[in-house]
Amino acid sequence: MLDAKLKNQLKAYLEKVTQPFEIVASLDDGEKSRELLGLLEDINGLSDKISLSTDGENERTPSFAINRPGEETGVVFAGIPMGHEFTSLVLALLQVGGHPPKVSDEALEQIKALDSEMQFETYYSLSCQNCPDVVQALNLLAIFNPKIRHTAIDGALFQDEVESREVMSVPSIFLNGKPFDQGRMTLEQILAKVDTGAAERDAKAMSEKAAFDTLIVGGGPAGAAAAIYSSRKGINTGVAAERFGGQVADTMGIENFISVSKTEGPKLVSAMEEHVKDYDVDVMNLQRAVTFTPAEQEGGLHQITFESGATLKSKTLVLATGARWREMNVPGEQEYRNKGVAYCPHCDGPLFKGKHVAVIGGGNSGVEAAIDLAGIVGHVTLIEFMGEMRADAVLQKKLKTLSNVDIILDAQTTEVTGDGSRVNGLSYKDRTNDEIKHVELDGIFVQIGLVPNTEWLKGSLIEMTPRGEIIVDAHGMTSVPGVFAAGDVTTVPYKQIVIAMGEGAKASLGAFDYLIRH
Repeated sequence: MLDAKLKNQLKAYLEKVTQPFEIVASLDDGEKSRELLGLLEDINGLSDKISLSTDGENERTPSFAINRPGEETGVVFAGIPMGHEFTSLVLALLQVGGHPPKVSDEALEQIKALDSEMQFETYYSLSCQNCPDVVQALNLLAIFNPKIRHTAIDGALFQDEVESREVMSVPSIFLNGKPFDQGRMTLEQILAKVDTGAAERDAKAMSEKAAFDTLIVGGGPAGAAAAIYSSRKGINTGVAAERFGGQVADTMGIENFISVSKTEGPKLVSAMEEHVKDYDVDVMNLQRAVTFTPAEQEGGLHQITFESGATLKSKTLVLATGARWREMNVPGEQEYRNKGVAYCPHCDGPLFKGKHVAVIGGGNSGVEAAIDLAGIVGHVTLIEFMGEMRADAVLQKKLKTLSNVDIILDAQTTEVTGDGSRVNGLSYKDRTNDEIKHVELDGIFVQIGLVPNTEWLKGSLIEMTPRGEIIVDAHGMTSVPGVFAAGDVTTVPYKQIVIAMGEGAKASLGAFDYLIRH
């Protein structure tokens, strides 16, 4: 199952195991069970601290548990965790085997203190780059708290469950049999949701912090670069982010980041986070900014208030709150979000295997999504508002070679339709004659660009364009002295990772220059 190179890599990792553990497989006579057995036999042969049993009685086959001797850890994989989930498997093996996880002592103590019986189930797809964060976080809860159980389920392999539980987006998390959440979640986010007092404690602690020299709001490429450049100047630097990594964490293939020929969003986010940790930066996650009060109204210090109730003050600010997927804003879109309306073809595409889906948008993102989905689903209908697609010629050429793709131009989506529980189609207006038409569908993937995250700044003194982008000067400063901005949230053209990083560095240098002059 594993090639020689992967075996050698895994064997090196397993040398870190300090205590024995057992893999208990639940198998049937099917091909997937034989594949899983091959994988587990390969793993078993790589360390004398591992034993393998095929006496498992889990209701899901194929599946396997990873247990300590005489103790069920509660970690179960239903399916064959390859692809993006192979890392989740490796970490589970190491952590059950006694190797310490890379999380703070505070987080581990918080996990151990949870006092409720919790049975988590996560549906993932092997092509989902967001799913491993959830699987690894919930595995960690199960490994370090005996009251918690977690089963990670390959949705493509257990299609009957996916259908019966109406799972149409991954990762989808269930707690004690009921929906818990959907989409990418970090360990911090999960703990904040199950430990209801955590957010209040964190908000109180944040509000008691001394004023920063530079506070960066946002943790994407622009925010990370700003934090590093600011901290290198030796000044008191903080980062408050809703989620570290921002939009990049949802990006699959990155092939234009200079000096790195190819990488993936989550890998780049992890590298950024580790780089920021090399410096004396106070990183505060799960913090969504809601109001800004300029220094002239707040005793000479800028103040940011967060959804948690926390407040932070700083001599200078770098606003790097980024952008998010633009929505269609038509009837039915919100009602059927994660019930057929999706925004990540890599994550959710496998759930629509053999079905008919639409992609909204004829730019690069839309055409790339249509090409990727065509290899998974039964049929793709690409819908473009304009009379021609805007994607690069090479992408359009590739798209037109695919036999299971239709292209509809001059089409304005007017409504998402469904049966009350899931999408069954969409209506659009033919812009050549204003006729309303309907397409029967099982899913809709929206790929129509980005919108800046600046709603919280409306009504403030910070000047923005009608589209909500923050206007900045050559140094990255906004219309408010001492407040800078960088990345996709600004008017700087070409929303690219490499540009956002450069703009973040420039904004923090501008903030430092402002500090020493004022």
